[in-house]
This record gives sequence, C-alpha cells and structure tokens, in this order.
Amino acid sequence: MKRAYHVLDVFTDKPLAGNPLAVVHDCEGLDGEAMQQIAREFNLSETVFLLPPENPAHTARARIFTPGTELPFAGHPIVGSSVILARKRWGAPEAGKEQDGIVVLECKIGIVRVGVVLRNGTSFAEFDIPKKPESLESGIDAELAAAALGLAKSEVGFENHKPSRWSAGVDFDFVPVRDLAVLKRCRIDRRVFDKAFASGSAYVYTRETFSNGNDFHARMFAPGLGVEEDPATGSAAAAFAGVVRRFDQPPGGQHRYRIEQGHFMGRPSLISLEIDVQGDIHAVRIGGGAVVVSEGIIDV
Repeated sequence: MKRAYHVLDVFTDKPLAGNPLAVVHDCEGLDGEAMQQIAREFNLSETVFLLPPENPAHTARARIFTPGTELPFAGHPIVGSSVILARKRWGAPEAGKEQDGIVVLECKIGIVRVGVVLRNGTSFAEFDIPKKPESLESGIDAELAAAALGLAKSEVGFENHKPSRWSAGVDFDFVPVRDLAVLKRCRIDRRVFDKAFASGSAYVYTRETFSNGNDFHARMFAPGLGVEEDPATGSAAAAFAGVVRRFDQPPGGQHRYRIEQGHFMGRPSLISLEIDVQGDIHAVRIGGGAVVVSEGIIDV
C-alpha cells in the first residue's frame, strides 16, 4: 500500500539543521513490527506513524519509533507531526501571515495538547508535557559516568550540579560537565556505557553556551536505542525540568530556558523549556520550530 510521508527538521528555524523526523500518514493496517522496520528504513532518530484517533474529538493517534524501539513519548515527533497535521487541516498560510490552533495527539503516554503557529516557512509548536518529571533515585557513579564518556572524574559536575536520573515518560541519566570544551570531547565507550547509565541514555549538559541568549548546551547519547547521538531531544528536555528545579531552585512563577543541542553534529538545534513553579513543578512546556524539507510515498 502506498502511504504519504513528510520529513521535517525540528527544533530549528531553517532546513538542514535541527533534528530530522519522518512522519508517515494513513498507517491503518501496519502493526508494530512493520512500523519498526520502516523506522529502520528511514534510519532517523525517530519516525512517527499517524493513525485515526480513538476519540473522534482528537486529531490523530501517534506511534513513535526509534530505529531500535518504540517510545511512549518524544518531543520532536510531537512538534513535527503536529505541524504537519495542522498544515493538512488548515493549509499553508500566505506569506507574511500566521495561523494558530490546537492539535490533540493520542500517544502511548496519554493525551498531548499542542499549540501550533503556522507560518509560510518555519512553524512553531509547543506542548504541555503529559507527565511531570520525577527523580529516579538509583544513584549514578560519577567516576563510572566519566569513564563511559571518555572524561576524567574531575570534569564531571559544575556548581552544585551532580549526575542524576530523571524521567518524564522516558528515563534519562543527566551528567553535568564543566564547560563546552569538555562537552565537545565526549566519546561514548560501549564497554562501560550500559553499566554507567541504567536508563540506557546519557544527557550531558553544561551551563556554557555558544549564544549568550541561551541557558544550557547539551548532547544526548542513546546507543542502545539505535541513536548514537541525537541532535535535539525534547523528552530529555522535559525531564531536565526536574534537574533545573532541583539544582537551580528557581522561585515561584514562570521560567523559560533555551537549550542548545546538536552543534557538534553539524545540526544546531534550539529547544524552548518553560517551567511553572508553584511550590514544586506545576507544569512544563516544550516548544520549537519545524521546517518541512521533503515529502514522498513509501510503498509498504
């Protein structure tokens, strides 16, 4: 059966940057095994498969696959697929104009509401994460984490930030490092990676950034999921809200952060993270741009 697909670059305002995403339409009749095979064929960090929603009031049901496994939730698939669905429903706006609205996705983690602003070029989408970040207090050995990333133990940590494990639907190990120079030198050592990081994923971050207008720079490695390195990781940014809350302790109110990622891969990306604090974390939103770069037909 012939099925349409789009490829978008997500968490960027220009083509050939950010995190590429494949969105496959009209996926009735495909089972999970077939979707996994198609995801391996695209060989991008994630591929989204769109199906009719179980609730007709919603926009679509979405299943998300890496080349190695299915995920209950991921950021750039939600942003990218919402932009495509909005374009199909509302059409592309005229040059210089915008159109906005809400897309509602049924994901494995639950219902995700996404605000979309369509533009003739880069569009923008932002969503409330369906599950608040939670700490997974199983402990991370800083020396082992450093070895898994090809670093010295003294290069791990800055200020009061220490390695920690968090989840907002997908588990991540978070490793703070001293500066961009250290972050650039990170190289995963598979001999110790899985032993160091129980989540199977290492999100390595620093306060130093390329742009003064941004707040953190990050790299994300998940070789066990078939993703050697990811250019932009919205699900990790969602869990990172817990890291920011614990170590930076922002006061009550709304706080917006900008996270750089992908620069060392030649795929510069920018993720918007917004945290509402009311005693603890009240809500978290993830947002970013998306650009359609190609479309076609896959015959499966």
